[in-house]
Amino acid sequence: MLKLVRYGAWALVLIVGFVSTSILMGWWMSERTRTEQPVAIGGAFSLTDHTGKAVTDVDFRGSPLAVFFGFTHCPEVCPTTLLRLGGLTRQLGADAARLKILLITVDPERDTPAQLALYLQSFDPGVTGLTGSQAQVDAVIAGFKAYAKKVPVDGGYTMDHTANVYLMTGEGAFRTMIDYHEADSSALAKLRMLLR
Repeated sequence: MLKLVRYGAWALVLIVGFVSTSILMGWWMSERTRTEQPVAIGGAFSLTDHTGKAVTDVDFRGSPLAVFFGFTHCPEVCPTTLLRLGGLTRQLGADAARLKILLITVDPERDTPAQLALYLQSFDPGVTGLTGSQAQVDAVIAGFKAYAKKVPVDGGYTMDHTANVYLMTGEGAFRTMIDYHEADSSALAKLRMLLR
């Protein structure tokens, strides 16, 4: 009987300890949730599309976006990503019409609207190319927390840049990213989530 009471007392101590810890952990997590702000990615921009038309972020509201930073002289990452996005959107079926794909140049010095238009002929017709002044492009790169750097090569230059695709809601809020090395099945699932 004494043994049973002792085991009962220990069980009570463990239960009280567990409940107290759970309450404290719940409070701590809720405090963390309240104090941590989501990272602001995206924002207002003013650029020129590949047809020569001035556009802002407002022109794309209402449509989920797949935003990619690249440039027309890119040897591998940019054409691979644009071809991949075209293939993924075809798998979306009728929902693909709601998704807008934006290629924002990181090389406005060479990527005029005419150059972008010529380049985009090789890819999905739904891709919109965007360029602008260096200051305008730099502002968009900063807004998306992206990276771009001019690198000298053989008397010319190339561009190092972020290779991820940013997925944005129709309201202009950042949702997630597709990594350059991510499996197509995972990337497709993210696009479907964005379009829900």
